[in-house]
Amino acid sequence: MHEERSCPCSVWTPASGSRARPAARSRTSSSASGRPGTPTPRSPAGTSAPSRSRPPPGARRSPAPYLPAAERTPEQAGALALAATLADEIADAEALLFAVPLYNFGVSQHIKTYVDLVITDPRFGPRAEPPTAGKPAVLVTVRGGNYSAGTPREGWDHATGWLRRILADVWGMDLRVVERDFTLVGVNPALDSFTDLAAELKATAEREATEHGRLLSSTPAAA
Repeated sequence: MHEERSCPCSVWTPASGSRARPAARSRTSSSASGRPGTPTPRSPAGTSAPSRSRPPPGARRSPAPYLPAAERTPEQAGALALAATLADEIADAEALLFAVPLYNFGVSQHIKTYVDLVITDPRFGPRAEPPTAGKPAVLVTVRGGNYSAGTPREGWDHATGWLRRILADVWGMDLRVVERDFTLVGVNPALDSFTDLAAELKATAEREATEHGRLLSSTPAAA
């Protein structure tokens, strides 16, 4: 059995409804050989080789953030504008709450795409001090099965550790995590024998959520 769309809640994304478009390949103005004035290559049959105004498959392309603005395609410019909007949202927030369920043992494409877009903004680049450093944040994750230590599926959750690395280690947030297992108890009859344990785990998660919620609500608002 594959894991897991474990709850009906939606993945948190700051700009809900925004649709990111993949950056198009970068434009080139050089000849096929990369040297101006080089004769057009000929095919063995003597006909002109296909135009190489676009890089051939496998060629290295410059990511949009590193291209001069004048050389970016409309798609690249739009993607960078969306990344800046998403970065603005978390840079301006006083506190952050991420609700991200486990999805097939990992993170969904929604939160992965969101993270990848934010990281393209220069404020979140590899040499920058992120504007989220030190900000209080809570990550809430739910899982249909039980992935805690000592269970048969210990180590199968490949999402929560990755999210900790991004939110706490890369973006520098003061992160708390709330984890709730067995959300499919009461939904999947095969898990009915775990009803009491699921109730205990739910109560524990709710206590932690309440405690961490107080932390977020006590954060002073920016003047």
